[in-house]
Amino acid sequence: MTDNPSPAASAHPSTGRLGDPGTGVLVTGGGSGIGRATALALADVGRPVAVWDIDSAGADETVAACRARGVVAHAASVDVADSAAIADAVAAAVDALGSLGGFVHAAGVSGAATVDDIDDAIWDATLNVNLRAAAIISRHLLPPFRSAGPGSAVVLISSIEGLFGSTMLTAYCASKGGVLGVMRSLAQRFAVEGFRVNAVCPGAVVTPMLEPAFALPGFREQLEERTPLQRVATADEIARPIRFLLSSEASFITGAHLTVDGGLTAVTAI
Repeated sequence: MTDNPSPAASAHPSTGRLGDPGTGVLVTGGGSGIGRATALALADVGRPVAVWDIDSAGADETVAACRARGVVAHAASVDVADSAAIADAVAAAVDALGSLGGFVHAAGVSGAATVDDIDDAIWDATLNVNLRAAAIISRHLLPPFRSAGPGSAVVLISSIEGLFGSTMLTAYCASKGGVLGVMRSLAQRFAVEGFRVNAVCPGAVVTPMLEPAFALPGFREQLEERTPLQRVATADEIARPIRFLLSSEASFITGAHLTVDGGLTAVTAI
């Protein structure tokens, strides 16, 4: 797939500080769900986007939609659990976009299983994708962030399950709680170079990951009843806060997690 050579900044001359159109953003899990919505939200304000997903067709679809918004975009089929593939994939993204000054780790797997049923394969897959990849990719982004300059930023996707326990999600809770720990550690390290690192903790979102749960009788209705806003989120309602945290509007926010759950965890444990 060839990359759109059109300059993103000229395509969006009036996007303001939210745009920061000179630097590209790497979005993992960008082939669907929150990752796709984030890539499109960034394209809407003129930021070049590199989309990684293990589903190459999904990544290509997201990139086509980004290019339709007038930005440079690059798709790559990347398994983020394969640490050996990260360095080359980052280099390809930098070559395609010209710079990388942002990173969103939206790739994730649910690893649904209680402690009674979990095995090494479920545990390793969940922790490798959700947690280890967040740290390994961030490490490989230090050189391109230095080239992009101060103001580069990372947003890691945790979850409300990173704040509370869930019987059915032992590995997922471990991974998403770990993401918050990694975020705080990276925030301290990256701040030395003028880079910011934050996390977003979504509640229930209409994405392919939650489709099986929403198919269970009464699941969605019970969740909506317990949520003060009386509904679940759409992916773009998570993408916009992510875009904000990547932008210069959030220039003094680092080491923080933003909970985006319609008020659920403010009034009840999940």
